[in-house]
Amino acid sequence: MSDYISTSYVYVIPPILGSFVLFSLSLISFMRSNKNPTNVLFAALCFLGALINADVAAVSLIADKSLALKVDRAHYFFSVFSPPVLIQFVHAFTGVSRRGWLEYLAYFFSLVFLFFTPSSFFISGLQTYSFGAIAKAGPVFHAFAAVSGAAVFYCCFTLFFAMKKAKDNAQKNRIKYIMGGIGLITILIALNFLPAQGVPIYPPGNFSFIPAAFLAIGVLKYDLLDIGAIIRRGTIYFIITAFLTIFYITLIYFFNSFIVKAEKSTLLLSFFLALFMVLLFNPIKENVQRFIDNLFFRGRYDYQQLLKEISREMASLLKVNQIRELLFESTSSALQVSRVCLFLYDNAGGRFLLYSEVDGEEEIAGQDIFDRHHPLVSFLEESEEPLSKMAVERFRPHHEGKERILQLFNDLNVVMIIPMLSRKRLLGMIALGEKKSGELLVHEDMELLTTIANHAVTAFENAHAYEEIEKLNLELERKVAQRTASLRKTLEEKEKTQKQLVQSESLAAIGQLVAGAAHELNNPLASASSLIQSSLETISKGGTKGNESEVADDLKFSLKELKRMGDIVRSLLDLSRKTQVYVEPVLVNMAIDDALRILYNQYKYLRVEIEKDYDENLPVVEGNFANLGQVFINIIKNALQALPNGAGRIVLSTRYNKERDSVVIECRDTGKGIPSRHQKDIFKPFFTTKGVGEGTGLGLYISHEIVKRHGGSIDVTSEEGRGASLTIELPCHRREA
Repeated sequence: MSDYISTSYVYVIPPILGSFVLFSLSLISFMRSNKNPTNVLFAALCFLGALINADVAAVSLIADKSLALKVDRAHYFFSVFSPPVLIQFVHAFTGVSRRGWLEYLAYFFSLVFLFFTPSSFFISGLQTYSFGAIAKAGPVFHAFAAVSGAAVFYCCFTLFFAMKKAKDNAQKNRIKYIMGGIGLITILIALNFLPAQGVPIYPPGNFSFIPAAFLAIGVLKYDLLDIGAIIRRGTIYFIITAFLTIFYITLIYFFNSFIVKAEKSTLLLSFFLALFMVLLFNPIKENVQRFIDNLFFRGRYDYQQLLKEISREMASLLKVNQIRELLFESTSSALQVSRVCLFLYDNAGGRFLLYSEVDGEEEIAGQDIFDRHHPLVSFLEESEEPLSKMAVERFRPHHEGKERILQLFNDLNVVMIIPMLSRKRLLGMIALGEKKSGELLVHEDMELLTTIANHAVTAFENAHAYEEIEKLNLELERKVAQRTASLRKTLEEKEKTQKQLVQSESLAAIGQLVAGAAHELNNPLASASSLIQSSLETISKGGTKGNESEVADDLKFSLKELKRMGDIVRSLLDLSRKTQVYVEPVLVNMAIDDALRILYNQYKYLRVEIEKDYDENLPVVEGNFANLGQVFINIIKNALQALPNGAGRIVLSTRYNKERDSVVIECRDTGKGIPSRHQKDIFKPFFTTKGVGEGTGLGLYISHEIVKRHGGSIDVTSEEGRGASLTIELPCHRREA
C-alpha cells in the first residue's frame, strides 16, 4: 500500500501541473476579456481543461474509491460541454459565422450526455493501474469520446484552412499557437479514452501541461487573444520551477526505490541527497531563468544598448531631417520591419506630413495626409497607447472613425502605429509594417518603440525650437545689418569726436600751463644768458688768465639751465603730440615726472610736499605716452586742487603686479576728500563740484576713457575730510581693443 501511494504521488504531478497552467490561463483571459466573446470562450475552454486534469489527479489521490467515483462523475457535469465550447471558440476566433447549426448540434449532444453522467452508463466504475486510478468508461462514454474526437478533428481542420487564408503574419501566428496549444490539449485529453477502456497506459491527457505551456508562451510572447501584458515572468518561472520539482520528486523516488532499500545508512544518504538538491537547485534555476529571458525577453535586453545609443545621438541632433533619418535607421535595424512610416505635424500648415521608407530607401517625403480632425488623432490622444491593425478590426461595427482608421492602415500597408505625444497632444506617429521574419510585434517591441517615440518628441521639440531661434537670429542679423550701416557712420563720428575731445582737452590743459611753463623757461634763460655774456666779455678782454675755473663754473651752470629748459620743452612736446599709437613703450615713472614738471609752476609756491615712491625696476607699458601723461596731469592737478589752502602732501607711487603682469599707479592726497554721494559720478562727463569757470568736468572722464583704451582700470577710494586715493592699473602687454 505504501508503494502504491508513493507511486501515485509521483504520477499525479503532471495533471496537477496541467491543471494549474490551464486554470491560470483561464483566469487571466477572463479577467482581461473586456466582454470579448473569443476571450470568454478561451477562458471557458481552459477552465474545462483544468477541471479534467484536476479530476484525474483527485481520483488517484482520494483513498475512498466510492467518493472518488462520485467526484469523477460530478466533474463531467461540466466536461461534457467541452466539444461545443471548443467549436464555438474556433468559430469566433476564425470569424466563421455560417455554421451556427454545428454549435447547436454539439450542445444538443452535450445535453444528452449530461443526462447520463450520474449513472453507470457514462462512468461504470474505476480502474486501478500502477500509476493510480482512472474512470472506467461506460457505453455512453464511448459516444461522448466519438463526438469529442470528431469535434477536435473538425476544429483542427478549420484552424488549418484559416491559417492558409490569413493575409498577415499576426493572424497566422495566432492560429499557429492556438492549433499547437488548444489542439494538442484536446487531443491528449481525448486520448484518455484509452486507459478508460482498459488499455494499461499512462493517461495521455496528463501531459496536457506541455501544450498548455506552449499556449502560455504564445499568450506571453505574442499577446494572443488581445489578453494584454500579463504576468509574464512570474508565470514562466513558476512553470520552470514546477518542471524542476518533478525532476526532484523523480530523483527522490529513485533513491527511495533503488538505493535506500539496499543501504542501511539512510540518514547519511538523505543528507547527501538534500545537499545535492540545495547545490543543484539555484544554478539550474538561474540558468533556466537566463534561458527564458534570452528566449522571450531577448529584445528588451538587446534594446537597452540600442536605447542608450539612440538617446545619446538624438540629444546631439538639432535638425528635423537628421532626427527623422535616425528614427528610420534605428527602427528598421532593430525590428527588421518591411516598412517604416513617420507622421510629423506641421504647425504652419496644420497638417500631418508623411515620410516613409521601404527596405531602407525613402519612398514618400513630406506628403500631406490629414489634419487634426482625423479620428486616429483623437483616438491616440485619448488612449496614449500604440494602436494595432487587429485592435482596430475588433472595434465595434459602428465605432466612429473605424473605417477611416482601418483604411489608413491598409493604404500604408502597416500593422502598428505608435503615438508621439507631448502633454497629451499628438505631435507625430511612427507606423510600422510587418516583420520580415514573419513574427509579430510583441510587448518588448512596444516598450522599445514607445521609449523611442518619447525620446523623439523631445528631440523634435528641441529641433523646432532651435529652428525658430535660427529664424529669429537670421531676422535679427538682417535688422542689425540694416541698422549697422546707419550706425557705423554715427559710431565713427562718435569715435572721431571722442578723440578730438581728448586731444582738445589735452591741448587746453597744456595751453593753460604754457604761461607757467614760459615763466619757468624765462628764469633759466635769463640766468644762462647773463652768465654766458659775462663769460664772453671776460674772454674778449683777455681776462681769463687766473679766472679759468670761474668762467668754467659759469658755463657749466649755463649748460645746466639750458638743459632744464630743454626738459621743459620736451615735456611739453611729448604731452601735446597727436599720435594715437597705443603700442609704443612707455616708462610710467618718466611720464609722471613729465607731468610734475609741467605742473611745477602751479605748486612751486604752495606749501605742498610731493613724495615719490617709485619702483625703479618697473617694466614698460605698451600704450600712448602723451595720453598717459595727460592722465597723470589730470589726477595730480585734481589732487593739488583738493588740498585745503594749498597745503598738504601728495604721494605718487608705482609698483609691478607680477601675478597680473600689470603696473599699478597710485596718487594719494591729504585733501578734503570726495563725498560718498559723488563718488559714483566722478567719471561721468561734465560732472564737477567746482564753481562756474573753474572746471569742465571732463578731466577724470577723459582719464577714464584713456585708461579703458589701454585695457586698464581706474578706481577711487575716499573718505570725506581725510583725503582721497586714486589707483590706476595698466596691463604691460595689453593692446587697444
